[in-house]
Amino acid sequence: MMNDPLANLLVSIKNAVKVGKTEIVFKPVGKLMTRVLSILKDQGYVSDFEMIDDGKGNIYRISLSKRLNHCGAIKPRFPVKKDGFVRWERRFLPAEGFGVIIVSTSKGIMTHTEAKKKELGGKLIAHAY
Repeated sequence: MMNDPLANLLVSIKNAVKVGKTEIVFKPVGKLMTRVLSILKDQGYVSDFEMIDDGKGNIYRISLSKRLNHCGAIKPRFPVKKDGFVRWERRFLPAEGFGVIIVSTSKGIMTHTEAKKKELGGKLIAHAY
């Protein structure tokens, strides 16, 4: 039984990159994980991903890039105000302007830089650098 599929996905990606794999297959599939993977793809941390129907549910086939150093889920999902991102950047990212924090806002799931530009707060979901 999986308690947090998103955390399991991010750990699988991180471990696969560490051992030098170029592709992983992951199950289960969810809307949150799809959006997080699309953000990681836009930022260049994942080369590509696709959802494949295997008859019992869907699976992800994720092509990895060598750019990812670390990624992980943020547990518990801390709330953050629109002007409180600096504290969390210091905690989860190694340097200013390096890496991304994924945030769930009222306008959807986005990076922390997009949330700062749109002046939105929300809940912290994951980080990658």
